[in-house]
Amino acid sequence: MAERALRGTRLGATSYENDRNTDLAPRQEVTYDCPRGHRFSITFATEAEIPSSWECRFCGDSALMVDGRQPEEKKGKPARTHWDMLLERRSVEDLEEVLAERLALLRARRKEEQEHMRVARQRQTV
Repeated sequence: MAERALRGTRLGATSYENDRNTDLAPRQEVTYDCPRGHRFSITFATEAEIPSSWECRFCGDSALMVDGRQPEEKKGKPARTHWDMLLERRSVEDLEEVLAERLALLRARRKEEQEHMRVARQRQTV
């Protein structure tokens, strides 16, 4: 009996409500222009805050509102380089001292390698 009562309808597929006696919220259309030449409109509620840029529905670029103000540039921190971070930890005099120590170490190592190569060449000639 229950199977016959639902025959002829698809549950969830059709709404039996209608738009009679309902008031829709006031709306406005806002037009956006894409840098690639695309133009499209978006419908917003009248009381909604309208964004100055919107993603272009054709290419995905950032489209700007027609007759709208340009979005403000965000102030960002300048990128800190390795040198900037190094100067936060050490003074230039300290860095020069460390550089002199490392150069002395490298020169001593190079001298040892040259001596080793010279001894190896002498052994080959004997």
